[in-house]
Amino acid sequence: MSGAAEVTIRYAREADLEAIQRIYNHEVATGTATWDEEPWPMEKRRTWFAEHDALCPLLVAEAGGRVVGFASLSKMSQKSGWRFTREDTIYLDPAWRGCGLGRRLLGELLQEAWRIGMHAVVATISSENSASIELHRSLGFEVVGTLRETGLKFGRRLSTTYMQLVRAEE
Repeated sequence: MSGAAEVTIRYAREADLEAIQRIYNHEVATGTATWDEEPWPMEKRRTWFAEHDALCPLLVAEAGGRVVGFASLSKMSQKSGWRFTREDTIYLDPAWRGCGLGRRLLGELLQEAWRIGMHAVVATISSENSASIELHRSLGFEVVGTLRETGLKFGRRLSTTYMQLVRAEE
């Protein structure tokens, strides 16, 4: 692994899906950043990819021709009143954690959110994921609530921390 400065952040392409699968399914198998308990099949990943468009951007971080992280914005709800709010998602290859890549990738994702006219971005984070909570806090997110013991993974009850960033009025 090298520094995050040697990484290019760009819009994801269909050719990136295998790398996105590798990163995500590793977390499914080993961590609690996602509460999925079974690896995603590629068909589900393709459907997910198709849901990301100009108003729900999907970015990847690439180093040496290899995707080492991804971040996306998704709709919070299909209800029209939520149209100016997005939920962020960010996952990194384990070898690239702790080098500033998450901050850079999430920072660029937030710029995308503001560019497309979003007013708020929400993060739904496993409460034990202190690295993600601190990453979001470092970019201005605030904790707005916790749902206690709402998940179960690896035989343990897990809680969810909700964080929010509201765009500063210009």
